[in-house]
Amino acid sequence: MALKPTIFKFRIALTDMNRDYYDSLSLTVAQHPSENDQRMMARLMAFCLNAQESLQFTKGLSTIEEPDIWVKTLDDQISLWVDVGEPDPERIKKATRLSQQVKVYSFNSKSNVWWEQNKGKFGYHKADIYRFDHQSIEQLASMLERGMELSVLITGNSLFVDGAKGSCEVTWEELQTND
Repeated sequence: MALKPTIFKFRIALTDMNRDYYDSLSLTVAQHPSENDQRMMARLMAFCLNAQESLQFTKGLSTIEEPDIWVKTLDDQISLWVDVGEPDPERIKKATRLSQQVKVYSFNSKSNVWWEQNKGKFGYHKADIYRFDHQSIEQLASMLERGMELSVLITGNSLFVDGAKGSCEVTWEELQTND
């Protein structure tokens, strides 16, 4: 018998000062049985950073042909592909052929090693790659509840997250951008 995902509900008051974007998000997030809390919260932060009208979570870990988050156009083309974690360079190469824009958000404690081993390969691909601070993702995951109301303020390279169990700052750095 297959394990079922755990369902989380998030209500987020989003203020993105970098893009002058403001929204109230009601998100239902399915956590795959093999996904840890840190990865799910990194997905949530990546969603906030890319929030727009057609942005949606995909089937995620259960469907390897899809990213974690995407935007599809009305004619079913992928305009934004967002992967969370430390994907293989070949996966990103394929993503750049399928999507107009590709973004990767690493968060793992080993992402420094992953980046050092692969940055030369990623340099050939038109993808934006970011790294969340692992300790701040850990702190955010410690605040996790099945139903959460959060306030997220994005400014500079920081997400300020405030919820019932406390507040934290999640920072990220740009490893590669194609501006």
